Amino acid sequence: MTKTIAAIGDGVIRIHFPGEVNHEMNFRIQSNCELIHKEHINGVLELVPGYHTITLYYDPYQIRFQELEYKLKNILENDVSPKKVQKKGRLLRIPVCYGGELGPDLSRVAKQHHLTEEEVIKRHQQPEYLVYLLGFLPGFPYLGGLDQSIVTPRLEEPRAKTIAGSVGIADAQTGIYPLTSPGGWNIIGNSPIPLFDAEKKGDAFLIHPGDRVKFYEISEANYSEFMLRKEAPDSIWEEVIMHGTYD
Repeated sequence: MTKTIAAIGDGVIRIHFPGEVNHEMNFRIQSNCELIHKEHINGVLELVPGYHTITLYYDPYQIRFQELEYKLKNILENDVSPKKVQKKGRLLRIPVCYGGELGPDLSRVAKQHHLTEEEVIKRHQQPEYLVYLLGFLPGFPYLGGLDQSIVTPRLEEPRAKTIAGSVGIADAQTGIYPLTSPGGWNIIGNSPIPLFDAEKKGDAFLIHPGDRVKFYEISEANYSEFMLRKEAPDSIWEEVIMHGTYD
């Protein structure tokens, strides 16, 4: 099967790439987003990468669907083979305080899998996760690569309030809530790192699709110290996530 281009609404096109959702597919999605970006097509407003799709938003008053479809087909002829994609995003180190009030579902997740809480924490920290996409909330990273031994279904009844920074598990994914929101993920901890800043000039997101994430555990005291410095400059948080340190 080949990729398809289809209109899904006024000013919206979806490009679908058939195949399994995995690292290679994600790199393929990212590389094709770059190919489209480099063309600077008049009227294209935004590209939103998905698991095996790219959703493209455009202004139909600036460019018609047929013209845009023709341009996209020409661009995507240069589609990079997944096996040839070598590019890797940044490796980000994200601190997490696990369990207790910050991780209300940790105990249940451990019991469900016949593990101790410490074993769940260890297995959650071991993988190097790939950021497949951002969605659900602004800056919410969907992370693939969860250890199969702690794969856990979503809550049957979502919580009315899940606090910002909550680190959760939903089926074979893990993720971080950038904002306080209703949610159905199993919350096992909380990260003090601010993922989204609507007031920030330029890029409002700390994490991007194609990045890789490695979690590390911090104590409640460390967590409280982080939270006291929540308004620290962006450069401080870049240092934390790039090097896992905060002096």
